[in-house]
Amino acid sequence: MKEPPLNPRLADLPPYLFVALDRKREAAVRRGRDIINLGIGDPDLPTPGFIVDAMAEAVRDPSLHRYPDNRGSEAFREAVAWFMRERYGVRLDPATEVLALIGSKEGIGHLPLALAGRGCAVYAPDPGYPPYWTGALLAGARPVRYPLLEGNGFLPDFGSRPLAGARGARLLFLNYPNNPTGATASPGLFSRAVAWALERGAWLAHDAAYAEAFFDGARPPSVLAAPGAMRCAVEFHSLSKTFNMTGWRVGWACGSSRAIRALAEVKSNIDSGVFTAVQAAAVAALRRGDAAAQAMRERLGGRRARCAAALERAGWRVFPGAATFYLWCATPGGIPSARCAERLLERAGVMATPGAGFGPRGEGYVRFALTAVESRLSLAMERIAAVRW
Repeated sequence: MKEPPLNPRLADLPPYLFVALDRKREAAVRRGRDIINLGIGDPDLPTPGFIVDAMAEAVRDPSLHRYPDNRGSEAFREAVAWFMRERYGVRLDPATEVLALIGSKEGIGHLPLALAGRGCAVYAPDPGYPPYWTGALLAGARPVRYPLLEGNGFLPDFGSRPLAGARGARLLFLNYPNNPTGATASPGLFSRAVAWALERGAWLAHDAAYAEAFFDGARPPSVLAAPGAMRCAVEFHSLSKTFNMTGWRVGWACGSSRAIRALAEVKSNIDSGVFTAVQAAAVAALRRGDAAAQAMRERLGGRRARCAAALERAGWRVFPGAATFYLWCATPGGIPSARCAERLLERAGVMATPGAGFGPRGEGYVRFALTAVESRLSLAMERIAAVRW
């Protein structure tokens, strides 16, 4: 008797970073430790009340209990088009250039299935969000990491390897504001990226999940505002970080109608779309969420400034990014990032994310997620400062 085999592609996947981290945290908690979790970027603040109220009203409507429109409701797609025009000056056709997602991670993971075939090169940033390359692996594509170096402000260098050649490229992922580094796009970056893609006949995907989490007063741009972008680019947005809606699982893809149509075809064969009542709540967030988003920025910006100052006083080197609710820091004495995270957990009771989990170029860094109430963040900084390395 033989047991049936599994898909061999699963063997190519690394353990998902945040699952492994949470297991370590749970083991420490079982031992009775008080652990301050700054590892996973899951906002601690509640979803704004007006969004919850919109959901409560919508969920009582029995007409919304049926299968949703797989592309997203007309009201949701129109709200997205309005939001993109108001925030970024990008004009979209809600019928053909907007697609509802069960969170942006889902769309990012499915995109290589839609746009890259077996063996096609998918370029992903290093360090970067793991689903960029794991989605490529599951699709049978060939992930190629390109470096984001501190000396270049954690921005891609299109004139250096491997991006300078890349003649077989099919898809390039970008992410600004950047997770894990907090870097923001420099002027002209998206225009260079679009030119790079069009020259090679490649697709360009921009993960803009943190576009509303900026603290310098300058709203990050959309890649779709760059000349030529609508011919080759798709951009992902999420309500998770902007409105503290991680558990709600709602976001969208927008951009090239060809890319949106291809992604919608993949999704129609895999999932049944976003619960329409959740989309109704998302419409309220997009249409009426200015004040809530600004309040979020002010509170998270205060956390970021205080924690960065505390870490620097303790001798840490903090990368001065201007967005996201993360702090990207060099490890003390250059010790390996996994060892640094383990020591923080063991000696300070603070959980951080080792940079190597975001790719080889993340080695020598750790990421702190500022997703705990201020009193717990202050305690975490005190504990970290007391660690002797």
